[in-house]
Amino acid sequence: MTDDLSAGPVAEPAPRPCGPDDLRTLAAARRRTVDEHMFTAPGLPGACRLQLFTAPGVRPVAVVTQIAGEGMSLMNGAERFAGAVWERHCPDEDLPPVWVERQLWRAGSIQETRFRRVVFADADRYRPRGPRWSVITPEQLEALVGGPVETGRGAGYVPRPAEPEQEMVFEEFAVVRLARPRPFRQPECMPAGVPWWRHWARQVLPRRTARTCCWYHGGDWHTVSAMALEVLQRARAQAVEPDDMREFAVAHAAAAGATAWETEALATLFDTGDAIQPDRDVRYINGQHRSQAMLEAGVRRTVVLRHVSAT
Repeated sequence: MTDDLSAGPVAEPAPRPCGPDDLRTLAAARRRTVDEHMFTAPGLPGACRLQLFTAPGVRPVAVVTQIAGEGMSLMNGAERFAGAVWERHCPDEDLPPVWVERQLWRAGSIQETRFRRVVFADADRYRPRGPRWSVITPEQLEALVGGPVETGRGAGYVPRPAEPEQEMVFEEFAVVRLARPRPFRQPECMPAGVPWWRHWARQVLPRRTARTCCWYHGGDWHTVSAMALEVLQRARAQAVEPDDMREFAVAHAAAAGATAWETEALATLFDTGDAIQPDRDVRYINGQHRSQAMLEAGVRRTVVLRHVSAT
């Protein structure tokens, strides 16, 4: 028996739209059937707390909570975390669970701890794609699931063990050496498939103009990275500890007369829970959107956070 090649390869089924976005339509009386304090997804470093709310005949609602710096962030890992919950806890559902995430930032962080609803544009089986974030209030969340939702990390939280004989180090890094960022969460202004030759061209013809499309394009990363390199040099001279670098950077920005956006952007580069952190296995623990914005602008050098062997 021979294969019939005339018809060509069988086409994959088209991705399914992920259903209505109206919270009032999705609201129902559910009960919490899963409360897993250390939920993990295959291939992703780190964990999160998973609360899953279900009821017959309605879509499950997953509420995930994570402490910043715990591993792959909820934003960077949204598709893979959601896909893992879908496959593991509600595999018979045609659509992924309604997804709500809460990143817990440390006291004093410029980042705000809030519930955020994530809507996926479409999905294949256990593979949601195209996430979009919006704020959801605690009252809206309770109405969605039909009852109270715990907001903390949970008593079963186990801190991520420190890498053996390693320490955190902020260091200067060539932007073009950063891994190609993916997935792209801002398709209108961060299109997929940007060739490397275009990034290299930006090194010759840099772009400094701010844009209104998103926060990542809202200011001049050349200015911010230049300040970051100054901060790094001064911090080394004064032996500033990694956990104190964010505060040190904010003070530097204030003394330099930086704008609010520049101060915020600089602070993210020196926040141990939010810095650009390349990773050999998953490309980025944090920072792929800022990296993409810097590549597009033609920034040559910036500051990243690395874990290095202690000496």
